[in-house]
Amino acid sequence: MDERAAAFARLFLAVHEGVYIGTIEVDGTSTIAANPHVKLILGYGNETPDAEVRPFDPDHFHDAQSRSTLLERLESDGSLVNYLVRLKRADQASVWVEITARAEPTGAGLRVEALVRDVSERKKLDDETRDIYHQLLQAEKMAALGQTVSGVAHELNNPLATILTWAERLSQKTTLEPAVRRGLEIILSESERAARIVRNLLTFARKRQTTRAMVDINQVVRETLALRAYEQRVTNIIVIDALAAGLPNVFADSHQVQQVLLNLTINAEQAMLSANGRGVLVVRTWHDAERECVILEINDDGPGIAEDVQAKIFDPFFTTKPEGKGVGLGLAVSYGIVDSHGGDLEVKSTVGEGTTFTVSLPLVEPAARAQVPAAVLARPE
Repeated sequence: MDERAAAFARLFLAVHEGVYIGTIEVDGTSTIAANPHVKLILGYGNETPDAEVRPFDPDHFHDAQSRSTLLERLESDGSLVNYLVRLKRADQASVWVEITARAEPTGAGLRVEALVRDVSERKKLDDETRDIYHQLLQAEKMAALGQTVSGVAHELNNPLATILTWAERLSQKTTLEPAVRRGLEIILSESERAARIVRNLLTFARKRQTTRAMVDINQVVRETLALRAYEQRVTNIIVIDALAAGLPNVFADSHQVQQVLLNLTINAEQAMLSANGRGVLVVRTWHDAERECVILEINDDGPGIAEDVQAKIFDPFFTTKPEGKGVGLGLAVSYGIVDSHGGDLEVKSTVGEGTTFTVSLPLVEPAARAQVPAAVLARPE
């Protein structure tokens, strides 16, 4: 081996970039050379023979389509620059890699010379940044709309109070004709419905006073499910609760937490009934010690939520229900309540399989930690 070839050989072995040379075919690959760093990225031992390192075999891809797309790009363009793809390591763990490669046809496949770079950490940071951006966007949207909604709600309260008062007084008269009494009952019913909407608007705008204390989430769940027990029984909704024993208390407003759970439960019931005429609702709680929070999970086996709709469901006044069946404030109110407690409200759903809402509530929110005695923080009430 001449000096130049020896220098290239040393570089091939020492460079901190994955280097792969081989032939990729439709059904598999044939490896010519794989340097130590590409073996490290893909979870192979340094002693593994190069021929056994085949990162572009079909079983190293999470789905066949991503491999087909990669091969099509190599075949049509002859090269790739920083092409992002998720592969399976030798231990079946996932790794995100960027591939810069050139390819040329050879026989039934493509001869490929590729640089492979592990970008898993960067991808994780990008995903976290995107999540934070969406949370900030949602918070900004809620804050701006909240100011407007608060003013409107307060303006509506006065005429509604007058209508309700006079309707109640008139309904107490015993000499009313049946048609008039029915009309008054409709006025009362619709006025009370409007008042409930106004209360939701005020809660959404976070203008109501809250009273927080150390709360047993399991107790809140039991009380809330008891409120829905009759409706669930007559509508063939089976409820399974898996509440963790010894759950630490959280510093929260129990009435607001109950409102969140009611909103999520009723939404789940309506979704299951509209799709199947029955359903199974699973409510779980557990303690996430690492995050210092209590998790409340509500899972249904309903129709699921399309991906494009999931991005909008926490927006105020967004609803997929028929006209007159909802005003689109339930999830927006719930999001606002959980956010005001320093927690998170997330959704995961697959169309045709069901939906899971996850509420994370900190044991004590940062602003309140200094106000709560250490003895209270150390143990449940």
